[in-house]
Amino acid sequence: MVARAPRGEAAPSSDGCERVMSGIRDIVRAELMEPVDPRVAELAAAVAATYPGAARAVLFYGSCLRERKLDGLMLDFYLIVSSYGAAYPRKWLAAANRLVPPNVFPFADNGLSAKYAVLSEADFARECSAAARSVSVYARFAQPARLAWAADDAARATAVAAVACAPQTLLALARAAMTDEEASDPLAIWRRGFAFTYGAELRAERSSRSDAIVAADPDRYRGLAAAAGFEAGPGNGAPDAKVRAKAALYWRRMQRKGKALSVLRLAKASFTFAGGIDYLAWKINRHAGTDIVIAPWQRRWPLLGALTLLPRLLSRGAIR
Repeated sequence: MVARAPRGEAAPSSDGCERVMSGIRDIVRAELMEPVDPRVAELAAAVAATYPGAARAVLFYGSCLRERKLDGLMLDFYLIVSSYGAAYPRKWLAAANRLVPPNVFPFADNGLSAKYAVLSEADFARECSAAARSVSVYARFAQPARLAWAADDAARATAVAAVACAPQTLLALARAAMTDEEASDPLAIWRRGFAFTYGAELRAERSSRSDAIVAADPDRYRGLAAAAGFEAGPGNGAPDAKVRAKAALYWRRMQRKGKALSVLRLAKASFTFAGGIDYLAWKINRHAGTDIVIAPWQRRWPLLGALTLLPRLLSRGAIR
């Protein structure tokens, strides 16, 4: 059902993104080109400036996209680079980004704070497609995002093409696991898709988060579903039982793999993200309504501290 992507950083040409439906591409392009707060644009440009010659695009996404007051928040960016070798003078960082993508770093400038994840153009295109090795990228970019900075017109076009693949990927993979009756409402496909992807990561958000994402802008999600050929009512290209069984197997496999990748990324972030354990606690407290307090020893030993938090958070349902 889902093709295996080749390893490495080959040009993003065989992952399916070139077959994105034109209607979806038009919707996504218009969204990405909407202007952002000038301070966000300046911060994105500052992030890109730390990777001279390698930075291709900076995408702004996440809950802060809907906020007017940005002070005190941590903005979410994806930095897209030409290659990991060009991005990092230290080979171990390039190897870490290639083996367990993405690398995540904190950043602050002009009174704003952010974290940014680094992916190559090739990896970003693959992770927005059905050849993705995990759900995290296409799940995030099936939601609204903005292109806050681009190196040139070619980088802009490449970013648009990759992001446009994400909603089509999520819709197709979710629809393949649903019966005709379950998918009679296009918004139900989106809700099921986001529920699948949340189940494939260690997430702090409540179980109702999938519904809330769609409810925040139902017209957007209906428009994307229509552009992908999923209209309201019966029909909707119902997959047969064999296809649904393969889709169910895909989601089970991605959920098992996603949980393991989440732990690996958490471990890696303890080496790349100063104050990462405090950010982890802040985010879980914000989304799950908990009151986690980080002990001094956990800051000194962030990897061990983060791993010792996991059993307690899982047992309390703070992350799933």
